[in-house]
Parts: sequence; C-alpha cells; structure tokens
Amino acid sequence: MPKTKDHYEVLGVPRTASQKEITAAFRKLARKHHPDLNSGDKQAEARFKEISQAHDVLSDAKKRSLYDEFGADWAAAQAGGVQPGAGRGGFRQQPGGGVQYRTVTPEEMEDLFGDAGGFGDIFGSMFGNSRGRSRPEPVDVEAPITVSLAEVFRGTSRTVELPGGKRVEVKVPAGVKEGTVLRVPGLRARVQIAPDPVFTREGKDLRVIVPVPLHVALRGGEVAAPTLKGGQVQFKVAPETQNGAKIRLRGLGLPDPKGGAPGDLYVEVKVQLPVPMDERTRKWAAEQPT
Repeated sequence: MPKTKDHYEVLGVPRTASQKEITAAFRKLARKHHPDLNSGDKQAEARFKEISQAHDVLSDAKKRSLYDEFGADWAAAQAGGVQPGAGRGGFRQQPGGGVQYRTVTPEEMEDLFGDAGGFGDIFGSMFGNSRGRSRPEPVDVEAPITVSLAEVFRGTSRTVELPGGKRVEVKVPAGVKEGTVLRVPGLRARVQIAPDPVFTREGKDLRVIVPVPLHVALRGGEVAAPTLKGGQVQFKVAPETQNGAKIRLRGLGLPDPKGGAPGDLYVEVKVQLPVPMDERTRKWAAEQPT
C-alpha cells in the first residue's frame, strides 16, 4: 500500500506555517497544476488532487489539529469523536510516524485553531492575551429622548448623560418617526414625540383644524392656517364649503428623513356660526325650512 504523502510536504510549507502561508502556497500550486491549464496531463491532474486534499485538511482548524496529532489517521480519529488536545503542551506527528513533544505559544495555537473552539478565551485567561474574548462586550445604555413636533420639523439634538458621567450628543434628524432608535457609542436613544396642541401627525402629513366664518364658507374667500415653519399661510375656501371639509396644502407637512418629498398639510374646515347673531341673520335663519 503506497505511503500517504505528508500534507505539509505536498504544499511545501513548514509544520509551523500560518494559515496565510498555507493559503498562499495552495493558490500558487493550484494555478500551476490546475487541469484546465494542463489538458490531458494525468500527472498534473493527480498533483492537483493531492494539493487540494492537503489544503482541505490544513485550512480547517480542527482537521489540521487532528492531523498534527494523528497524521494519516486523523480522519479515523475524527470519525471516532476524538477532540484535539488543548493546553500548553502541544505535540505534532513526525513524518516518520513518531510523536515529538514541544511547548507552543498562544500565538501558534491561535494560528492552528483560529476562532474554532474558543481558544482565544483560554489563552486570554492563562496568559493575559489581549486578543482573548473572555471579557464581555460593553452593553449600550437605552434611554428615551422626547422632542416636540416643531423639533421634528426642523431637526434637533439632545445631550444625554451616561452612567459614570460621560455625556454624549444625539442628533435627531428632521422628520424622524416615533419609536426610532438613534445609536451613538454607548447609547441607544429611542425617540418619543410629545403631543402637539395644534397639529396632528399622520406619517409625513400634518392635520390642523382652522375656524372659517360662516359667510366665507358660504360665499368663498381666503383664510389663514398656522404652519410648523412659523407664521401662517393663506389659502382659498371655495363657495359653499361644508363643515369638516379638508383642504390640501402641498409640501407643508414634515420633511422626509430619507430625502424624499415632504408631506402635506391638511386643513380641516370648522365653520363658525355668527354668534351672537345680528338681526338680519336671525331673520334669515327664521325663514329657513326646518
């Protein structure tokens, strides 16, 4: 039975080679012996298969560690549920079949095992390795921030004090939605929007109730509505406008936080009766059928 070639010899790398060195050696040899570049060359095809098998074992952290311990019998060890040895005392299979013991460094073990098996945690606790993952990741503080609808319209910021005294600034973009989580280092700030006494929000749109005198609702005319920009905007009321009618004023709603078109302002008409009524209006009301 032909002797299986040592995987390290196949790739031409030392047994202490890093993963980067193994990958680089494989790529170089694979380009040279790839069957597509050596059509009909059975020797190149066999060599490429040999190279691929060696890389398959040595590029996998667990397979490589078993191979280092058991040599050509690594697959049988894996099938039997054998786990790679751990600790400071390491051992490698020699080409002749004997076992050579030596002490390996945490860095060499991390090269061997990568992120599989949690060896970063072991060596972090044993050797004080800063690359160890034993220390828990910092958890962000969660805190609500409340803004007014006017601040939502123009955008604003809030300063939040974290536990321990650190202060961080949270920028609140214009048009932000209720419940949006804004993230800054150490903080997850959830946006709350205070109720507005004048405007009601509906997505990007705003709704406002505007009183309209009865004679304007009947004959038509101009009235004014407040805006979040500040000041008022004039708009026309058509003749015979009913109470509760909605008039759309384009582009006067909230900005789009994603940069799209702004929302609209919907004015709801609230017809005002002339109270107290003058004699003329009282006479006209009395003549109307009930």
